[in-house]
Parts: sequence; structure tokens; C-alpha cells
Amino acid sequence: MEYQAKELFAKHNVPLTAGTVAETPEEARAAAEALGGRVVVKAQVKAGGRGKAGGVKLAADPDEAASKAAEILGMDIKGHTVRRVLVVPAVDIAEEYYFSFLVDRANRSYLCIASVEGGVEIEEVARTNPDAVATVPVDPVTGVDEAKAREIVAAAKFPAELADQAVDMVGKLWNCFVGEDATLVEVNPLGRLSGNRLDALDGKVSVDENADFRHSEHEKYADRSADDPLEAAAKEKNLNYVKLDGAVGIIGNGAGLVMSTLDVVAYAGDALSSGDGGGVKPANFLDIGGGASAEVMANGLEIVLGDAGVKAVFVNVFGGITACDEVANGIVSAFRLLAERGDRVTKPLVVRLDGNNADEGHRILDEANLSGVERVDTMDGAARRAAELAAAN
Repeated sequence: MEYQAKELFAKHNVPLTAGTVAETPEEARAAAEALGGRVVVKAQVKAGGRGKAGGVKLAADPDEAASKAAEILGMDIKGHTVRRVLVVPAVDIAEEYYFSFLVDRANRSYLCIASVEGGVEIEEVARTNPDAVATVPVDPVTGVDEAKAREIVAAAKFPAELADQAVDMVGKLWNCFVGEDATLVEVNPLGRLSGNRLDALDGKVSVDENADFRHSEHEKYADRSADDPLEAAAKEKNLNYVKLDGAVGIIGNGAGLVMSTLDVVAYAGDALSSGDGGGVKPANFLDIGGGASAEVMANGLEIVLGDAGVKAVFVNVFGGITACDEVANGIVSAFRLLAERGDRVTKPLVVRLDGNNADEGHRILDEANLSGVERVDTMDGAARRAAELAAAN
């Protein structure tokens, strides 16, 4: 969020106007009083277009700040509920610029995008006035030194009287970009204030989760209130889970197999509805991985069965590193675990096991004789049966 991005900017000495986070109108009033009265109240959500949505309002005094905060808190902005606002001093802005560093995946490099036409959607500026947007490649090895920073400032056509400040700003934002292992650092607008002072008036930072082991402090920036409860529970169990809006729960081993399973289930569900597109759909993506144990299988089944929207479950495993007997033991273990918690499994399971130790996996499931579990030998047949059961339920 903006206030968190500004915290990271401040850590790297990026010039900015500080503010105060408030979660209630009363806190917003107190913040405005401390900041001198005339403030801007800004919704804090991970989405652009807050101003257009009515999530950024000017307040002339503390009472109005409280009133504006009451209007903004609880708003829905692009699917995000506003739970806090940032109260910042109102400043006189002479000009607004745009600046960002990002990962250029296509060229396996970094890219700087800068423009003296900021404050609006940079995509629109690039479309209507492409000459106003400078795109400068950055070598990952050499990075941004003073010479590179001056090249960027010149390419973006920053005013000459601001050039030295802009060079300093570019260097500090680069330090933030690489220091925080970010995939994006964006300032929009980068404001030119009275006295020819540059200020990062707004900010956006995306960090690379693959670098979390280097940045334990980044955990405090996670907004757990916005997490889907099932996705959060799966993450705690180190499962790769994404909730969808269908009725067939999917468990597979390997992302490619799971993606294929989603397609096959969607096709089977559509066929049941005579191809009108309104058929049964997958309820989730869940990859238990290539070396999953019985415990992992049990955890995955527990997560999927916890989704009230799931009416049937399709377990699709091709035994490789994950042997089919381990998967079968995981299913049996999951039923036992849930029974011990008083949660009887009432949703039907369709299981397709193939590959390494498939015969042993079949034997384990057959002998367990678990209520509601059906074995189907083919992927297409299993998908069709899972869709039928979901539709019937």
C-alpha cells in the first residue's frame, strides 16, 4: 500500500512528505490536527484509480478530515475494501511527473520508465503522447550510477533547474528497488512543489516473494485481512492453492497436470449442460507437488473439503516421484484425521491413480472401502464422473 511504499522509500532516504495512517474518523481528525489542519485523506488499498473512485479527498480542517475519512473507510475500490486511510499534509503542486523501475522480463533486464506528464495513467500518456514517455534499459550488472541517472533524467526531459535533484531521486529509488528485491518501484506523481522541491507524493512497491528469506521484515507489510481464508490456510501448510468459483475440487501432483485437469473438468462440466457454458466448473487449483507425502495429501484434501462451494473432489495423480500408494495412504489418513476432529467426509471423491505403484494404490483404496470414494481409471472418465457428482449435489 502507499503508506508502506513510503516507509520503504524513507528507509532509502527518498524525499517525501510523511503522513499518518488512520483506521477511524477520530484517528483521522487527530492526525489532521497534528499535521496542521489542511490535509488530504487517501484510501489505502492495493489498487490504482483511487482518486477516480472517490478514495482521495481534500479536507480543510480536522473536522472535515474526520468526515472525509468516514466517507472513504469501508468503500469498495476495485474489489478492495478500504480499512485504513493515509492523512497527509496538503501541498501546493506546481507539476506532476512519473517515475518507475521494473523488471523487463521479455529482455531479461531492468527498465526505467519516466515522464514529465505524471499524475495520470501512464498507459494513457504512452498511447496518446508516446514522445512524452522515456523508456531506458538498465543493465542488471552495472545498475544505476550517476551517469546512468543523468541519462534517465535527460531522456525524460526533466526541467534543467531540477536535474540535480532528479538525479539524486533516481539514485535513491534505484537503491530501494535493488535493496528491497523489488519487481516494481513506482512514483506517481513525483511532485514539483513550491521552492522547486521534488517529493514522492505517492508510491507503489511490489517485492519478489522469492527473496523473502532475505527480508523477514517484509512480513509486516502483508495484508492478511484481504487473504482468502482457504488460501491462507493452504499457505501455512506450504501448499500451492488458488481458489476458483466452481464446484469440483481439484487435487493433482504437478502444475502441468493440475492445469490439464482444470481444462478436462471444465470441458466435462460444459458437456453436461449441453455446451451452453453454464456447466460445472473447477473449484480450485491445488498442486501437492512432485514429492508429496501422505501427510501432504491429507493436508490438501482437508483444505479442499473445507470449501463450502465444493460438491465433489477429483484427485488426479500420475505417480512418479510421488508414488500412488503414498497418495492412497494420504487419502485414507485424511479421512481418519477428519473423523477424529468430528468432521465426517460427506462429499464424494473421484480418484484416478496412474504410474508408479498404481496397482498398490488401487489395492489400498479398495481395502479401505472409504464411503463416497470412487476409483476411475482414465482422466477423462474421472473428470466426467466428478462433474456428474458435483451437478447431482
